[in-house]
Amino acid sequence: MKKPLQVALIVVAVALAGVCAVLFSRYQDASKQLAATQTAEGEIRDRYGATIEAIAEIQDSLSALALEETGARLAPGGERTAASTEDALARIAALRSSIEASKERIRKLESDLKASGAKSAGLSRLIENLKKTVDEKEAQVAVLSAQVDSLNTEVGGLTVAVAQKDDTLRTRTTQLEQKRRDIATIWYVIGSKQELVEAGVIETRGGVLGLGKTIVPSPHPNAGVFMGLDTDRLDTIRIPATKAKVVSAQPVTSYELRPVDGVLELKILDAVEFRRIRQVVILTG
Repeated sequence: MKKPLQVALIVVAVALAGVCAVLFSRYQDASKQLAATQTAEGEIRDRYGATIEAIAEIQDSLSALALEETGARLAPGGERTAASTEDALARIAALRSSIEASKERIRKLESDLKASGAKSAGLSRLIENLKKTVDEKEAQVAVLSAQVDSLNTEVGGLTVAVAQKDDTLRTRTTQLEQKRRDIATIWYVIGSKQELVEAGVIETRGGVLGLGKTIVPSPHPNAGVFMGLDTDRLDTIRIPATKAKVVSAQPVTSYELRPVDGVLELKILDAVEFRRIRQVVILTG
């Protein structure tokens, strides 16, 4: 009886050893699976965290776009110049570039998530919200671009209007200056009796046998011998002689003849009265 018992114990021991071996193998497999699962979960958590961080960065970059400030610069009522228009165009170009960069980051984010096989309804919603925000920003930039185009058209119209107004003002100024000069200008001639007679500026009348004749301006003088003087700018006529008299009919109270540096000078005292007679004939000698 003792030997069969030993055999039975041996059989039981072998069976237990087999069971233990199987259980140990299963334990090792389970441990490996648990470690792999934990590693995978860690990778998923890291990837999820990186995705959330990337989404936050994209959202921040979109929120930082200064659309309101650019819009305010384009608002009606402000002074618009070529420099301000160029500044607005540069800002819009920068906005578009930033939006395109955000769109590219979103595409890469979607591609990375798809390649990793990770699926999350929450992440999908966040990405869709990002896409919606980008679409809204693009629509706002399109509105700003339209505003710039409208302002450029308006500025072009204003430039034409200002140019036309400047032309009108220049023409009006020229006309007014010409009218002033016409009113202020007198025409004078200086010469001896013989010179003035030969020039057809004076003639003699009356007298007997060549005596007592009066020298008077010709009714049809030769205009080519007269010189102009703007009495708004100058009030003196220098006479290269020591003796002279005014033959024309300017009021004697409107001027005076006076010696200056060895010659005579006609000083206009009352320009309005003096130029009632437009032609001044000065006889020397």
